[in-house]
Amino acid sequence: MIRLFRVFIPAGTVTLLISEILLVTASFVIACYLVFQADPTDYLLYDGGLVRIFMVLLCILIGLHFHDLYSQIYVKSRLVLFQQLSLVIGIAFLLQGLISYVDRNLRMPVRIMVVGSFLSMALIFIWRTIFSAYAQQVVGNDRLLLVGSSPVLEDIARYVDEHPEAGLAVAGYVDDSQEAGTDLPGGKLLGPLGSLREIVQATKPNRIVVGMFERRNRVPVAELLDLRFAGHVIEEAGSAYERICGRVCIKELRPSQFIYSGELGPGRQTLFYQAFVHTALAGFGVIVASPLMLLTAFAVRLSSAGPVLYRQVRVGMDGVPFTLYKFRSMRADAEAGTGAVWATKDDPRVTGVGRVIRKLRFDELPQLFNVLKGEMALVGPRPERPEFVKALSEQIPYYRQRHCVRPGVTGWAQICYKYGDTLEDTITKLEYDLYYIKNMSMSLDGYIIFHTVKAMLLSRGAQ
Repeated sequence: MIRLFRVFIPAGTVTLLISEILLVTASFVIACYLVFQADPTDYLLYDGGLVRIFMVLLCILIGLHFHDLYSQIYVKSRLVLFQQLSLVIGIAFLLQGLISYVDRNLRMPVRIMVVGSFLSMALIFIWRTIFSAYAQQVVGNDRLLLVGSSPVLEDIARYVDEHPEAGLAVAGYVDDSQEAGTDLPGGKLLGPLGSLREIVQATKPNRIVVGMFERRNRVPVAELLDLRFAGHVIEEAGSAYERICGRVCIKELRPSQFIYSGELGPGRQTLFYQAFVHTALAGFGVIVASPLMLLTAFAVRLSSAGPVLYRQVRVGMDGVPFTLYKFRSMRADAEAGTGAVWATKDDPRVTGVGRVIRKLRFDELPQLFNVLKGEMALVGPRPERPEFVKALSEQIPYYRQRHCVRPGVTGWAQICYKYGDTLEDTITKLEYDLYYIKNMSMSLDGYIIFHTVKAMLLSRGAQ
């Protein structure tokens, strides 16, 4: 896995992205040589040909991204892949049409566009099919040897099993708690801790992940030291969980990690830059989104009785309450008989217009004014209601620590996890929030905003 934007991205995804950039670029360069009767060098170098190819490349990459072809790199059906690539090329043609309205000099000539698109589609289809079949051999595969009885190890194995695109595999388990040969999530128990050296020599893992309950007496320190000095990569279960799953493992967290760690928690300089940049972006967003906000306000007003804006008290940075603004998507008396409750799937309290603006995330647009007031950021943990914060802080360790940063309009948990309304979902989201707080940076904010735009356009994650 490769770390970019403070996020660990599978090596297969990066390899696929770089290779397809080269394939698409080569396709359109070849198309120029096939279409032009004369030497196309002048067109490419001096007449803006390379710039036009770059614009087409950008259109195709956007289409591939919006069809999840960089998050689902394995081909399950060639027919589905063909359909997806056809839609991607269609999107590229549409975007080229829009580009021509902005500047005709940036639009690719039609003949080159047709030939280059056909070549790109054929090459990507062939390459994806080959890459899917031989991806592990092409980009390598990290084999993990899981040592110990911590349940976190099984969580890691389940994640690896559910996400083959991560380029990881479980070589097996080493532990004394059960007999060798016992089936466990993602692999088998290979033997006891006393046989660790022999098992490592036999399985040749890329990483050894250690997770123990009783650290002082049961950790095979001497064996691990020898293996480490022999060149093997060894990491704790909590660190591996964070790197692989993209969230901080609460099960492995200890107060000392908060107190003495130089990484966990945002720096003052980071908070200052975030506040400045996010406020500027929110001001720009208000200007650009003002027509949408006006149309949404009219739709809400005409659809049902009650105020256009929904005001609700939420808990902000340092536990300070503030009033959050949203376009009203529920009936005006939605909580008259129930009090504060979480929204549920197909919530009957949501109005017809409310269901549409929730899917498009237009109901969140007034929160740009919360960002301008300094109460929120564009990216951060989602703010909760005081009633929920009080109850969750009593049930979930480290829940209050999520309030050390400004809450966000969107966040790491929102793009990585489904909408949740249970205690288990809240714990998982907290793990994502703590990962964001630990790795908080402008590059990670940009990564989250980029994926949020995709979620908005595809109406994902709304409740």
